[in-house]
Amino acid sequence: MSIDLHTHSFASDGTDSPAALMRAARQAGLDIVALTDHDTTSGWAQAMTALPDGLTLVPGAEISCALGGISLHLLAYLFDPDDEPLRAELDLAFDDRVPRAQEIVRLLAAAGHPISWQDVLDQTEPDATVGRPHIADALVRLGVVPDRSAAFAGLLHDNSPFYVRHYAVDPVLAVRLVRAAGGVPVFAHPGAATRGRTVGDDVIAALAEAGLAGLEVDHRDNPPETREHLRGLARELGLLVTGASDFHGAGKPNRLGENTTTRDVYDALLAQATGVGVVAA
Repeated sequence: MSIDLHTHSFASDGTDSPAALMRAARQAGLDIVALTDHDTTSGWAQAMTALPDGLTLVPGAEISCALGGISLHLLAYLFDPDDEPLRAELDLAFDDRVPRAQEIVRLLAAAGHPISWQDVLDQTEPDATVGRPHIADALVRLGVVPDRSAAFAGLLHDNSPFYVRHYAVDPVLAVRLVRAAGGVPVFAHPGAATRGRTVGDDVIAALAEAGLAGLEVDHRDNPPETREHLRGLARELGLLVTGASDFHGAGKPNRLGENTTTRDVYDALLAQATGVGVVAA
């Protein structure tokens, strides 16, 4: 059984509609896929109604968090989308994305890069929320960079002078909110140092104490030596170990199913959920 628990549609920063993502997941040989758009559940309904035969959907989200100036992401599965405290935090982060993107474009243009807000909108699907990936697509279209990866490695990197912070919840609070909403929280790509600074083991231990369920160890942005360290830490803290693609469609090289989660870990995650259930075709 092939299980991928981290994907994005154009409800956040992917390039595929939720429906197209479900079809692509099945075509890629997946049996179970989680839809985890950034700070939103807006893609759930379309994904649920477009499930091809043989595919099971795990509704989720990827929650923007920050601690001490370090950005980190929390995958949340099977939580109640109508839980008011969690919904309030998701909305704060989601609603801050457009003003943030506009400020990034303003800074880029002021530095002489040939980009306008309309250029960004031209690269954005009608139902999508504008974010950094769409700025990257505009930069590619304008010939400033060759692809999205180059944009995020340079002009849009977290250490770039054009980086603009956006609202992000404290990760310990996020873990507690997800649990209170009946969901299951997993720390996304905790060793992804190429994205910027990462938190130490002490923070992961604090998250575990707050209710963290697992670590996304098998992810292309976690180097091999870091994966081994994270596996040991997961054993020490009693956390589950997951793997996933972090698929974004055409915008990134990540391919569906390139990293997966084992069936026993998937079953253990489901056993902890009391919010909503999985959806099968």
